[in-house]
Amino acid sequence: MDKAKYRIIEEYMLSCMANCDIAHDSQHIYRVLYNGLEISMGYEVDEEVLIAACLLHDIGRNIQLNEFGKDHAVEGAGLAYKYLISIGWCEEKASHVKECIATHAYREENPPASIEAKIVFDSDKLDVTGAVGIVRYIAHSAIVSQPLYSVCSNGQVLPGNDNEEPSFFKAYNDDLMKTKDRLYTEKAKEIAEGRKQACVDIYNSLYGEVGKVNRDGLSNLNLVLKG
Repeated sequence: MDKAKYRIIEEYMLSCMANCDIAHDSQHIYRVLYNGLEISMGYEVDEEVLIAACLLHDIGRNIQLNEFGKDHAVEGAGLAYKYLISIGWCEEKASHVKECIATHAYREENPPASIEAKIVFDSDKLDVTGAVGIVRYIAHSAIVSQPLYSVCSNGQVLPGNDNEEPSFFKAYNDDLMKTKDRLYTEKAKEIAEGRKQACVDIYNSLYGEVGKVNRDGLSNLNLVLKG
């Protein structure tokens, strides 16, 4: 892909991503692209399809945000196809990009098939690993008004590993720690494994800190309350 073609698609992406939430902003797009380029070095891929799909994979985010029931992957795939056709891409390549985008989200009934689609999927999921993944999850939790953690009936902080209400701690156990198992490429799994300890350390620090605050605080509160 030459620079001029890249810049045209990049500008369209930036126009679509304006006003997206901070967990899915343009820097997320670039990280996905850079992840994709690193992973692709071990495979024979259509670089134009891969780059376009990485750049455009989240352009349906604002539609999902503003229209209840819409799927950003499906909506974005359709937008990307129409856009690429409008700037002169052939139907075959535009359809390939559409497929990559449509299958980049967690959908058991619609998994990625081509190597390019698998790399886009893995590249996107890598951005929920490591310290960046923790920050993005907490940011998203704030956007959807989901708490950092839940507490049990006696006020103690729950770790997020049982049948609890939705929270960041629960998402950490149910999703973040299982990301590596959902990846397709060995390179992506290697990168995810290298980032795992950062997730564990941050979660343990958060859990330890808020757990201690609640334990000590409740104990002190009981000492000063009368009656």
